[in-house]
Amino acid sequence: MATDKTKNEQSLSVEQRLKALYELQTILSEIDRIKTIRGELPLEVKDLEDNIVGLHTRVEKYQREIEELRLASVAEDAKINEAKAKIERYKNQLDNVRNNREFDLLSKEIEFETLEIELCDKHIREYSRVIENKKQEIAATEETLVDRNHILEEKKAELDEIVSETRQDEERLREQAKALEPQIDTRTLAAFKRIRKNARNGLGIVYIQRNACGGCFNRIPAQRQAEIKMRKKIIVCEYCGRIMIDPELAGIQENA
Repeated sequence: MATDKTKNEQSLSVEQRLKALYELQTILSEIDRIKTIRGELPLEVKDLEDNIVGLHTRVEKYQREIEELRLASVAEDAKINEAKAKIERYKNQLDNVRNNREFDLLSKEIEFETLEIELCDKHIREYSRVIENKKQEIAATEETLVDRNHILEEKKAELDEIVSETRQDEERLREQAKALEPQIDTRTLAAFKRIRKNARNGLGIVYIQRNACGGCFNRIPAQRQAEIKMRKKIIVCEYCGRIMIDPELAGIQENA
């Protein structure tokens, strides 16, 4: 079996191997694209879920703050009632004062408690204003939550659909890639896979673009380009190590 495979590899010209290798690259790049699409949607779904959790936390925080402000308002009301009771008591004591000093002291106490009532009323009004603002914030946040939940449902449905569809596409592409591999010699195929694994964009074979490597874009000498166009041997970029072919072999028409 191994002998048959070796004979098959030897029967293929370098040009045939390079063409098959570039076709393989095209298929693998499409698989990479599918993985990227499939990889982005789960992140979007996760971000939406985190965002929704954050919005729920915000609503709960506002609700706690509103309750604290209500309790603070109740405390201010209690202070007002206490101050009113004192004022009433001080006024009754005014009827029994024995001298001006006692009258002045009681008058000052009444004035102080009156100011205390005004201050408490001011606090209550401020608390009421803040509570109203927080209620509006809660309403706006809950409206946002409705939108986010709706978007999340759509994204989840889209993700389920894409996972189902892309899985079939990926399996089909993998079958095509597997069918191409016998047309490439074992050594070149192994090198190609190694290059692809280390390449940032997953390109193991590239064609010449504007007299430069299509992978790293370093300039290729004219003599080297001529050797690549001859398609007599596997030539790699001396800068990035990618296998190089001429544009025509890649099906690209060069501008005259």
